[in-house]
Amino acid sequence: MRDPVPSPASAIRAATIDDVARHAGVSRAAVSKVIRDAYGVSDRMRERVTASIEALGYRPRVAARAMRGSTSTIGVQLPRMDNGFFTRILTGVVDSLRESDYQLIIAPMTDAVSGTTALESLYDRQVDGIIAVAPGIPQAWLEDLGQRVPVVQVGQHDRPRHYDVVLGDDDEGARLVMEHLFAAGHTRIAHVTNDERILVEPRTDPHPRRRRGYEQLMRKRGLDPEVIRIHPAEGDARDAVAGLLDRAVRPTAIFAGHDSLALSALEVVANPGLGAADVAVVGYDDVPIAAHPLVGLTTVDQHGQQMGAAAADLLLERIRGRVTPERRVFTPELRVRATSGPPRTTAG
Repeated sequence: MRDPVPSPASAIRAATIDDVARHAGVSRAAVSKVIRDAYGVSDRMRERVTASIEALGYRPRVAARAMRGSTSTIGVQLPRMDNGFFTRILTGVVDSLRESDYQLIIAPMTDAVSGTTALESLYDRQVDGIIAVAPGIPQAWLEDLGQRVPVVQVGQHDRPRHYDVVLGDDDEGARLVMEHLFAAGHTRIAHVTNDERILVEPRTDPHPRRRRGYEQLMRKRGLDPEVIRIHPAEGDARDAVAGLLDRAVRPTAIFAGHDSLALSALEVVANPGLGAADVAVVGYDDVPIAAHPLVGLTTVDQHGQQMGAAAADLLLERIRGRVTPERRVFTPELRVRATSGPPRTTAG
């Protein structure tokens, strides 16, 4: 389900404290006093300013919030609580903040809670800063949020002006997977990935980027790409992979856009008694279970824990006053394990 997106005007330029003052016909200082709930503000003044705040949809920006003092809290928005890669990122955040005075508030996304809703809930709790993990929302919306509170976004390929970005090099990650499979002798390689229709911002999302890398490298070798798009509302990844295996000429390898899809593919491959020599499987993210000896999933390590630590460090810098945007890109590594040997026709 797509996140509700504010109108372009509100996303690009939010109301300022000066706008509220002009609308209410009072001074900027008077608005500040109402926001801070300062002593001596008359009921009439409070009602007048509050009405203007509501009419303009104004939210106090960082400077105004600072006058109320620090809450010693940092918000972390997570897409899911059951994803091992996001757990790695959160572990990095916790490790980085261990010696600080900050406490974390976690806001997970659910079917009923969008990325924008989760982030707004953190802002409304007056956290001192926010780490947005794969929020899947338009950059313009995050730009507005970044002007109201320090923000670091993890995962999307944004080039922001008002917040920081920590991400992996998805072009390099896709190249590592494909070169590994080519070197093993695979030519019939399918790519299973998230359907673009479920993405709010496919332009900056990592999954379309990995898909494009796959397609380009297949075509460069004169091979036909085959992309299987998974839409959670319309079908399960297992059904899609089972369809591939039922073909008379099936792929000898599957490149999954993330490890959850890869683990589903492994389950389907194993059910009829097939193995890596029949269908190789490579994932992306290196979730903790991937290294288990009974799984042995070949996958791309994005260094999630280091990404989380970097995000926390950058956020602390922003809270202390830095305003220039930073963009940290981590170089991925391929973890070759048991699931990606050569196809049976060339083995031995």
